[in-house]
Amino acid sequence: MSTPTPFVVDPVLTAIAVNYRNPDVALIADQVMPRVPVMAPEFKWTYFPPEQMFTVPDTEVGRKGVVAQVEFTGEERTSSVKDYGLDDVIPQRDIDTARSLRAAGNAAFDPEARAVEGLTHLTQLDREKRVAAMVQDPANYDADKKVTLSGAGQFSDPASDPIGVISAALDATFIMRPNIAAMGRKAWTALSTHPDIIKAINRSSGDKGRASREAVAELFELSEILVGDSYVNAARKGQTAAFERVWGANISLIHRNMQAGPDGASPAWGWTAQFDGRVSGRFFDPKVGLKGATTLRVGEQIREVIAAPATGYLIEGAAA
Repeated sequence: MSTPTPFVVDPVLTAIAVNYRNPDVALIADQVMPRVPVMAPEFKWTYFPPEQMFTVPDTEVGRKGVVAQVEFTGEERTSSVKDYGLDDVIPQRDIDTARSLRAAGNAAFDPEARAVEGLTHLTQLDREKRVAAMVQDPANYDADKKVTLSGAGQFSDPASDPIGVISAALDATFIMRPNIAAMGRKAWTALSTHPDIIKAINRSSGDKGRASREAVAELFELSEILVGDSYVNAARKGQTAAFERVWGANISLIHRNMQAGPDGASPAWGWTAQFDGRVSGRFFDPKVGLKGATTLRVGEQIREVIAAPATGYLIEGAAA
């Protein structure tokens, strides 16, 4: 009885095998919370209390009066990147077998390349899941900058008012108006096919049709609408797979600033500190298998930071 290997060696099956994975276009974490390089694993960033820039003192000065003094302060916050990574162990026998098959022209499979590709995708998906959870968490928004829709108020109901709800949300944020919207496929389908949206964009009856992201972004004066399409298996190891969408039926309106970062000079709802870039490497372990094994590793050192929650607004339950 032959021992199974972690890859398909049949050339016919290899040729027709489908690699199920989330396409890169389905991942939006890097666009929602852009990466910002930091110089060390531990970094500092400055939070500026907004009241000091909006509390107007008496500026009138008498002929011999004393000019009023003000003091500007900032709250220094310290954080550090976290390590995220995954390993895949490939027995040397499998590597040798795959190399022989490629040399004979019977297969093109490279278990090491496949491992790095798979590990990279899973680390990206883990980040997508983290960012989606942060963006969709009501605790990350001010108390007056979130709303929960239900019943006829949800955008999946033709009688709802998405233009009114979203416009009010955009006007409710502090200082910096949201310039992007992030949502899951379900929320986007409800929004883009809503009769009121179709009427506003196409100048039609709104009975049928679908609006483009660009048109809806222009309607609400947004720079971009991001739709997360990624899936994740929510079942524990060994259980039957239970696939669910990473991004739920919510709409997050946030202010994104590609120049934001630890210096605090440019506010943004959130950004991501990154130390170095993504790393990948291998090391040989002679204790695994008869001929040893190669461990492939992929990882990165990052930390997601929510810096200005007042510049965002969360619409929960946008679709049924």
